[in-house]
Amino acid sequence: MVFGPATGDPGPSGRILEPAEWAAAGIPLLRNPREIVTGLHARHRPAPRTAVVAVLDPDERLRASASLSRGEVGRPEAAVDGWDMRNALLSRLRRVMPHDLRRRFPVRTAVLLYCRAGDAGWTEEDGAWMWGLRDACTLHGLRCGAYITLTGGGWQVLGEGRGGRRPYAGGPAADGESTTDAHAAQLAATPGPRALQPPDAAPREADAEPDVSWAV
Repeated sequence: MVFGPATGDPGPSGRILEPAEWAAAGIPLLRNPREIVTGLHARHRPAPRTAVVAVLDPDERLRASASLSRGEVGRPEAAVDGWDMRNALLSRLRRVMPHDLRRRFPVRTAVLLYCRAGDAGWTEEDGAWMWGLRDACTLHGLRCGAYITLTGGGWQVLGEGRGGRRPYAGGPAADGESTTDAHAAQLAATPGPRALQPPDAAPREADAEPDVSWAV
């Protein structure tokens, strides 16, 4: 399904979130952002101008993730528009995770990692991704989580001031990435959806959700 602007929409400038708006949105803090960034970097090894959207359960375990290139989101030469980002993210979320719209309150959280050139400071493109993430989460029954940039200088959780030097855009695996993450990264290089099964998963109750992480 493709969504278009509603009548009277203010245009692309109205579909970008400024840092102050993002900070006021009550985005939940990640308990261990480096672990999230390291895991997504290992699974997807994003090149510049690549976004990775991930769904976390209440314990911040990765339940699903998907990547997309900036070239898949509208025309690169056109002004950035959060509407295009929202549609692309929503399409990926629908491929890897059933929606939670039947729940009274969201229990899963979506975070977005965007690999790009430049420094870690906010840009209008970041603002468009923020707008798109927030709207896609609403339409998929998820909590809107952190927005993270990955640049040549490292990673940064925008609006929180937390970051690190590794992993970084175009760099090797960060220290502490497990062999499981390295294997996941190898799988992530192959086109198409795939299930990433954790090794020696402990037995769970029959009614518990299977511990499967999808990466596309």
